[in-house]
Amino acid sequence: MHPDLLIRDETPADWDAITTVTEAAFASLEISQHTEQFIIQALRVAGALSVSLVAHIHGRVVGHVAFSPVTLSDGTPNWYGLGPVSVLPAYQRQGIGQALIQAGLARLNALQAGGCCLVGHREYYVKLGFRNPDGLVYEGVPPEYFFALCFDGQLPQGTVSFHPAFAATGH
Repeated sequence: MHPDLLIRDETPADWDAITTVTEAAFASLEISQHTEQFIIQALRVAGALSVSLVAHIHGRVVGHVAFSPVTLSDGTPNWYGLGPVSVLPAYQRQGIGQALIQAGLARLNALQAGGCCLVGHREYYVKLGFRNPDGLVYEGVPPEYFFALCFDGQLPQGTVSFHPAFAATGH
């Protein structure tokens, strides 16, 4: 990990940099619809960014992670969705994304969250403690790409709905 890495809450002064980082991070990802920056903006406008952290190196924003509330069909409260998480391509594979996620999960724990879920790649998220949950699904996503991390030992059952901002496609 970079020795000068600083992780902190986003501020309004970071918003343009977060957009730039997010666009760059997802630009070459074939499975992306390249709407991640719009999702973050829509979550912010809706007041649904429960945790929004930036990674700074030498005063420059090089990464970002967002966490927002999810709704569970069984009524379980205090669960959150992770994403998007973005790191500038020149800084990827240096542990910055992992550090952002771990810092965000610590913030969720401090909020007494029940857990966190996401859509992502197995190779990456299993290292952070996430598992494919039995009995909890995100419709339209193959189960091998849906992950959850339970903080309180009570894994909800049913269907997860992410915030409507995840349907954002532009300004």
